[in-house]
Amino acid sequence: MPAPDQLSRRERQIMDSIYARGGATVSQVIQDIPDAPTRPAVRALLTILERKGHLDHDKKGREFVYRPTKPRAQAAKSALRKVLHTFFQGSLERAVVTHLSDNRPTDEELQRLSKLIDKAKKRGR
Repeated sequence: MPAPDQLSRRERQIMDSIYARGGATVSQVIQDIPDAPTRPAVRALLTILERKGHLDHDKKGREFVYRPTKPRAQAAKSALRKVLHTFFQGSLERAVVTHLSDNRPTDEELQRLSKLIDKAKKRGR
Protein backbone atom coordinates (compact mmCIF):
# COMPACT_ATOMS: atom_id res chain seq x y z
CA MET A 1 0.00 0.00 0.00
CA PRO A 2 1.49 3.40 -0.96
CA ALA A 3 2.34 5.92 1.75
CA PRO A 4 -0.41 8.51 2.41
CA ASP A 5 1.69 11.31 0.91
CA GLN A 6 2.31 9.49 -2.39
CA LEU A 7 -0.04 10.51 -5.17
CA SER A 8 -1.45 8.52 -8.05
CA ARG A 9 -1.43 9.99 -11.57
CA ARG A 10 -5.05 11.15 -11.20
CA GLU A 11 -4.38 12.62 -7.76
CA ARG A 12 -1.43 14.58 -9.20
CA GLN A 13 -3.62 15.85 -12.04
CA ILE A 14 -6.22 17.00 -9.54
CA MET A 15 -3.61 18.71 -7.37
CA ASP A 16 -2.16 20.44 -10.47
CA SER A 17 -5.61 21.76 -11.34
CA ILE A 18 -6.25 23.01 -7.83
CA TYR A 19 -2.82 24.62 -7.49
CA ALA A 20 -3.18 26.30 -10.90
CA ARG A 21 -6.53 27.80 -9.92
CA GLY A 22 -5.73 28.43 -6.27
CA GLY A 23 -8.84 26.42 -5.46
CA ALA A 24 -11.33 24.50 -7.59
CA THR A 25 -14.73 22.85 -7.67
CA VAL A 26 -15.35 19.34 -8.96
CA SER A 27 -16.59 20.84 -12.25
CA GLN A 28 -13.43 22.91 -12.68
CA VAL A 29 -11.18 19.94 -11.93
CA ILE A 30 -13.05 17.88 -14.55
CA GLN A 31 -12.52 20.67 -17.11
CA ASP A 32 -8.77 20.71 -16.42
CA ILE A 33 -8.03 16.97 -16.61
CA PRO A 34 -7.50 15.34 -19.99
CA ASP A 35 -9.76 12.30 -20.37
CA ALA A 36 -11.27 13.10 -16.97
CA PRO A 37 -12.88 10.37 -14.90
CA THR A 38 -16.56 10.57 -13.97
CA ARG A 39 -17.86 13.20 -11.57
CA PRO A 40 -18.33 10.63 -8.75
CA ALA A 41 -14.78 9.36 -9.30
CA VAL A 42 -13.36 12.90 -9.06
CA ARG A 43 -15.37 13.50 -5.87
CA ALA A 44 -13.99 10.26 -4.43
CA LEU A 45 -10.42 11.27 -5.31
CA LEU A 46 -10.92 14.68 -3.73
CA THR A 47 -12.12 12.97 -0.55
CA ILE A 48 -9.04 10.74 -0.58
CA LEU A 49 -6.79 13.80 -1.03
CA GLU A 50 -8.52 15.44 1.94
CA ARG A 51 -7.97 12.34 4.08
CA LYS A 52 -4.30 12.33 3.08
CA GLY A 53 -4.07 15.95 4.26
CA HIS A 54 -3.44 17.55 0.85
CA LEU A 55 -6.76 19.41 0.58
CA ASP A 56 -9.38 21.26 2.58
CA HIS A 57 -12.71 22.50 1.32
CA ASP A 58 -15.21 25.29 1.88
CA LYS A 59 -18.79 25.33 0.74
CA LYS A 60 -19.62 28.02 -1.80
CA GLY A 61 -23.25 27.96 -2.86
CA ARG A 62 -24.07 24.39 -3.76
CA GLU A 63 -20.50 23.28 -4.44
CA PHE A 64 -17.39 22.64 -2.44
CA VAL A 65 -14.27 24.60 -3.32
CA TYR A 66 -11.15 22.56 -2.66
CA ARG A 67 -7.91 24.27 -1.67
CA PRO A 68 -4.42 22.87 -1.06
CA THR A 69 -3.32 22.68 2.56
CA LYS A 70 0.31 23.48 1.71
CA PRO A 71 1.79 26.12 -0.57
CA ARG A 72 2.88 24.64 -3.90
CA ALA A 73 6.57 25.41 -3.20
CA GLN A 74 6.44 23.47 0.09
CA ALA A 75 4.72 20.50 -1.60
CA ALA A 76 7.28 20.63 -4.43
CA LYS A 77 10.22 20.51 -2.00
CA SER A 78 8.74 17.49 -0.28
CA ALA A 79 8.08 15.74 -3.60
CA LEU A 80 11.59 16.49 -4.85
CA ARG A 81 13.14 15.04 -1.69
CA LYS A 82 11.14 11.84 -2.25
CA VAL A 83 12.16 11.62 -5.92
CA LEU A 84 15.82 12.15 -5.05
CA HIS A 85 15.64 9.47 -2.36
CA THR A 86 13.67 6.98 -4.47
CA PHE A 87 15.45 7.26 -7.81
CA PHE A 88 18.85 8.87 -7.15
CA GLN A 89 19.94 7.54 -3.73
CA GLY A 90 19.41 11.06 -2.35
CA SER A 91 21.94 12.56 -4.79
CA LEU A 92 21.05 15.88 -6.39
CA GLU A 93 24.10 15.48 -8.62
CA ARG A 94 22.80 12.18 -10.05
CA ALA A 95 19.41 13.75 -10.72
CA VAL A 96 20.95 16.74 -12.52
CA VAL A 97 23.25 14.49 -14.59
CA THR A 98 20.24 12.39 -15.61
CA HIS A 99 18.24 15.46 -16.54
CA LEU A 100 21.08 17.06 -18.50
CA SER A 101 21.76 13.84 -20.41
CA ASP A 102 18.24 14.06 -21.89
CA ASN A 103 17.73 17.83 -22.07
CA ARG A 104 19.72 20.80 -23.33
CA PRO A 105 19.20 23.83 -21.10
CA THR A 106 19.31 27.27 -22.67
CA ASP A 107 22.26 29.57 -22.03
CA GLU A 108 19.99 31.67 -19.80
CA GLU A 109 19.03 28.63 -17.73
CA LEU A 110 22.68 27.62 -17.37
CA GLN A 111 23.55 31.15 -16.26
CA ARG A 112 20.78 31.13 -13.62
CA LEU A 113 21.88 27.70 -12.41
CA SER A 114 25.48 28.88 -12.15
CA LYS A 115 24.39 31.84 -10.02
CA LEU A 116 22.33 29.56 -7.77
CA ILE A 117 25.31 27.24 -7.33
CA ASP A 118 27.57 30.20 -6.45
CA LYS A 119 24.98 31.41 -3.94
CA ALA A 120 24.74 27.94 -2.38
CA LYS A 121 28.53 27.76 -2.08
CA LYS A 122 28.61 31.08 -0.22
CA ARG A 123 25.88 29.93 2.18
CA GLY A 124 27.83 26.74 2.89
CA ARG A 125 30.96 28.57 4.03
